[in-house]
Order: sequence, then structure tokens, then C-alpha cells
Amino acid sequence: MFGRRKKKYMRPARPYCGAVVPAAGQATRMAGQGKLFYELDGMPLIIHTLLVLNACPDIDEIVVAARSEDIVALSGFCRRYGADKVRHIVCGGDTRPQSVLNGLMALSGKAELAVIHDAARPFVTPELVSGVIALAAQCGAAALAVPPKDTVKMAAGGRVQSTVSRDAVMLAQTPQVFNVGLIKGALTKSLQQNWEDTDDCGAVERMGMTVSLARGSYENFKVTTPEDLIFAEALIKNR
Repeated sequence: MFGRRKKKYMRPARPYCGAVVPAAGQATRMAGQGKLFYELDGMPLIIHTLLVLNACPDIDEIVVAARSEDIVALSGFCRRYGADKVRHIVCGGDTRPQSVLNGLMALSGKAELAVIHDAARPFVTPELVSGVIALAAQCGAAALAVPPKDTVKMAAGGRVQSTVSRDAVMLAQTPQVFNVGLIKGALTKSLQQNWEDTDDCGAVERMGMTVSLARGSYENFKVTTPEDLIFAEALIKNR
């Protein structure tokens, strides 16, 4: 008598994920330096960022939204350093929402989730990216965040108004991951309404959508000022 053949376990198919990297900012807080092409351990800073996304097994394609004058150089760097998941480098817009939306429009029609990550956050890890993707696959919108280390004050006119409990505050990071249709609609409305959201979650929150948070890392900071480049140099040497 023959026994029944056991069914082979099949891992559920994950959503097809496209990453959008907005890289068209003017670096106004960098005293004129082009931070994205700053050489960090022998490679441009933005390439460090792209190679992390490239190494994440849950990301299928990458689109970069860059300044028009940077497209040729960036394309060359991607080829040189093997960022082969970068499918398109498109022109960014005058604002972050417009740059992100331009990138979203260049994703393939297969993309179900959009992974939006700051070009100037080179110290995220593939594991962190995969974690926030998994959370977004469950709920439609998710972001990395860390609790503040310092005491947070509400202030006005240079005076403290109140002290905010740190238990009620999180510092948002990227990647921020969304259902593609949701984030396209939210950013389109944001641009139409001239909302001044400082991250992509803000536009989604205005649509009444709850954003879930995954624990980020204090190393996943955004290089914004010249001092941040000093920290970046120290961190990469320590790694």
C-alpha cells in the first residue's frame, strides 16, 4: 500500500517591489557641496545607498530621480559599481514629492510595493529594508523609525511651551514603503493641494491611511550637513 505523497511546502510569493530614490535635491545645507557624489571610502555616497538597495533580495528594480545634469555621471557610476537593478534614471522635480512621483511613474507595471529611500542615507542595511517591506506587504504602508535619544520640547518664540513624552515620539527614517497605487494617489493630491509634507508618510497620513512603524537604526542617518560627512567617514571606517 502506497502512502500519500507529501505536498512540497511552497513559500508564499512576495509582492514585486520597486525602489524609488529621490536624488534631485540642491544640498542647500551643505555649503554648496554636491553631497551625493562625495567620495566615501572610494565610492560616491549615492552609490553606497544604491548598492544596499541592489543587495536587498526583496527589491526587484530601482529608479533614481536625479538632476538632469547628473544623469550621465550617475548612469556611469551605476555601471561601474554594479548597481544592476537600477532600471531608469529620470529627471527629478523641483520638490521632493514631484521627484518621487516622477520615479514612481517610471516603475514597471509589475510593481505592487514602492520602496522610497533617501539617496543620502547610505547606512541602511538590506535586512532593515526587507523588514519594512514585509510590514508594508501586510498593511499597505510602513516606515522605519527610531525613538529620540534627547528630551523633546514644544517651543514657540524661543521659549519652551511643554515637554513631550519620548514614549509618544518617533523619528521617521527611510525606507518608507507603500502600495504603489496609494502613494501615487497621495503624492498627486499633495502636489495639487500644495501640502508641505517633509516625508512621503505625511501625504499618505493626510489620506487617512495608518502607517505602521518598524524599528530602524541610529546608523541609518541622513547626510544633510557638512558635519554629517564627518560622522559618515567615521562610521564607514568603523564598519
